[in-house]
Amino acid sequence: MRSCQWLAAVTRSLQLACVLLLQVSVWAADAELADLERISTADTMYMMPMRDGVRLATDIYRPKDADGKVPVIFIKTPYDFNEIRGASLQWAYQAVSRGYAVAIQNERGRYYSEGEWELLGDPRTDGYDALTWLEKQPWSNGNVGTVGCSSSAEWQLALAAQDHPAHKAMIPMASGAGIGRVGEFQEQGNWYKGGVHQTLFSVWLYGVQQTTYPRFPAGLSQEQLQRLRTMYDLAPDMPEVNWKKQLAKLPAIDWLDDAGGNTGPFRELMARTPADKAWFEGGLYHDNEDFGVPAFWWNSWFDVSQGPNLALYNHVRSNASDKAVRDGQYLLVAPTLHCGFYRIPEHEDLVAGELNVGNASFPVYEQMFTFFDHYLKGNDGRELSRLPRVQFYTMGRNEWESSETWPPRAVQTQTFYLASDGAANSLFGDGRLDRQPAAGAAMDRYTYDPMNPVPALGGGVCCNRGAADGGSFDQRGIEARADVLVYSSEPLSADLQVTGHIRSTLYVSSSARDTDFTVKLVDVHPDGTAYNVDDTIFRARYREGFDKPKLMENGEVYELILSPMSTSYQFKKGHRVRVEVASSKFPQYMRNLNTGGNNYDETEGVEALNTVWHSAGYPSRIELPVLP
Repeated sequence: MRSCQWLAAVTRSLQLACVLLLQVSVWAADAELADLERISTADTMYMMPMRDGVRLATDIYRPKDADGKVPVIFIKTPYDFNEIRGASLQWAYQAVSRGYAVAIQNERGRYYSEGEWELLGDPRTDGYDALTWLEKQPWSNGNVGTVGCSSSAEWQLALAAQDHPAHKAMIPMASGAGIGRVGEFQEQGNWYKGGVHQTLFSVWLYGVQQTTYPRFPAGLSQEQLQRLRTMYDLAPDMPEVNWKKQLAKLPAIDWLDDAGGNTGPFRELMARTPADKAWFEGGLYHDNEDFGVPAFWWNSWFDVSQGPNLALYNHVRSNASDKAVRDGQYLLVAPTLHCGFYRIPEHEDLVAGELNVGNASFPVYEQMFTFFDHYLKGNDGRELSRLPRVQFYTMGRNEWESSETWPPRAVQTQTFYLASDGAANSLFGDGRLDRQPAAGAAMDRYTYDPMNPVPALGGGVCCNRGAADGGSFDQRGIEARADVLVYSSEPLSADLQVTGHIRSTLYVSSSARDTDFTVKLVDVHPDGTAYNVDDTIFRARYREGFDKPKLMENGEVYELILSPMSTSYQFKKGHRVRVEVASSKFPQYMRNLNTGGNNYDETEGVEALNTVWHSAGYPSRIELPVLP
């Protein structure tokens, strides 16, 4: 009885603590808003006209003490800004306090903005028209910079291809869902990795796709909308869903309907292949386009989009037609999860999942406005010259580093080859990583059952409402499974810093017509703890190209070149480098049902006997970019 009373008391204390924390958060937001109102003149619910007459709800904050015309920071979002808060509130206060006007706008068809919503908010038309309007305002100096993280960043990329004369600078953060195809990445807005659907997008759409919702009559005045805003914020209250259970249901194309989601683009997107021409007709940026804007790219090691973003930075740096644009590209990569730049503790260590990565703080606003001041206020280049071209945080070493290129020019490739005596299954098998491929033919086999997939634990994830955790975690529970092949190096005789794109090649065969293969890079500590660094996945049918799907033949051996991983990570002396190979990481990635069919509309899977070959003839391997 006493234990029950103690438990009830603890529960009440925790509930009270949660309420107090929430209240403190509300008080802090109210204080930040009061600070913004104190230094700005606000023009709220201005309905900015687009070329087709549709009006987009926009809040504008201008510095009260402005002396003449000012540059503009433009934030565009699909999310509710009826009560400005979070990062947008911080950006607005910091910008206005530095002499900028700030415009925050809802995408077409979102909340008070008129029209029908489209993914990325029509960046090629609405984004362009908004820049034109902002450029022409009597209080504007004609220079506009864009900023945002995730959904408020991704629309900027296609806009940059339009090269609007007022768009002088941009800071896109964690902007992978705006990238269609760039170099060796063809993820089509993070919908895929290696041809496999990343379920985060399905979960995200549950909360935002809404083609049917309450609306006010068109043509209401600004004053009417300002009054209505105090009574209605139009934010839907979506039913709670256990997404781990929901994503296990089949067929996948019914996930959102079954959960009670609103109508929208989900079902049409699920039916697209990675090379579907529709991906090239919307708001995604592709590498066959020019890029017309200096950019300061912010990304994270434990994010869904770091690979494509790093590739896009290099693409623009090398291929933009305007030399000033090529020279105006900067890059920062932090050891956080998605959009975690503003949650890095200033005076204590950051923990990403379970991994302590040290004190990773950096001067967020000093760097942001050093960049904007140069391009929007015309400051001379002395301050900008102090901003590193590329700055990245090396985990394990737990330090910020800088370079003139990504990756640093000094990087050299070190190759580790998969090897075993035929039983690399699980942590308790005989898999190893060797510096030379084995002389004789060798292989490892496992059974992949899509009804019992390998669970996801850690990595680059976002936006999946608890379906899969992001960051770095001890993988030994995963590695105890017989359907996970585990290959480990000998203990390192010296520190090994891996910085750059990590490439992996597998030689495989399968009893199934189609299946997936995953590769995970792991740091094994002397006590046996095994922390994930990064991972990737590839669908075998796309081995000859995403536009050339081809099913497998039983008994045939195929070469798979997986989508690159990316990191900056120091494996310490005495640690081991480990590689895991499996065929699922669920529910982060959608399961392959192994039938050779569509997967998304199927309800039955088949087991696959999958084989990984490793020999001189079949040199399955991982290539690490190492800083000497």
